[in-house]
Amino acid sequence: MNAYQTNSEADSREFAHALGEFLQPGDTVLLSGDLGTGKSVIARGIAGALGVSCPMPSPSFPIMIPYQGREKVFHFDLYRLNDPEEFYAAGLDEFLGGDGVSIVEWPEMGDIAPDRYVDVRLSRDASDDGRNIVLNFVNMESAGKILPALERWRKPDEYTGH
Repeated sequence: MNAYQTNSEADSREFAHALGEFLQPGDTVLLSGDLGTGKSVIARGIAGALGVSCPMPSPSFPIMIPYQGREKVFHFDLYRLNDPEEFYAAGLDEFLGGDGVSIVEWPEMGDIAPDRYVDVRLSRDASDDGRNIVLNFVNMESAGKILPALERWRKPDEYTGH
């Protein structure tokens, strides 16, 4: 586990931009956390790093919105799914691990498990403006480039054991 802390929405967006710069087609970002913890802020920061410059509204009603930047980006918001099977019945699983980067808010609602992903867990810190962010990389070749880019946000000892 890799633990980080941001101090504001703008800082969270910068963190996400640093994370997104090294993502590759086929990578998936799973964003989890309570309502209002900044999943959409992180999604927009990652997409910005991948060259998406248009506004990114929440895809809550269409569930997935595709974007084109220097890479394809598929932004999912699974909050409104009633059953994980809806994700698969709609064929949305075909966009995971494909020719773009997938960013999935509320992945637990779709019960998804891509082959390679970074699990991003968000929570509020004591100030309520900052966020605690815990990353777990699974089969991600780009992790070796991403981790050094995030060093300035590394959270002290309590999560990392350092």
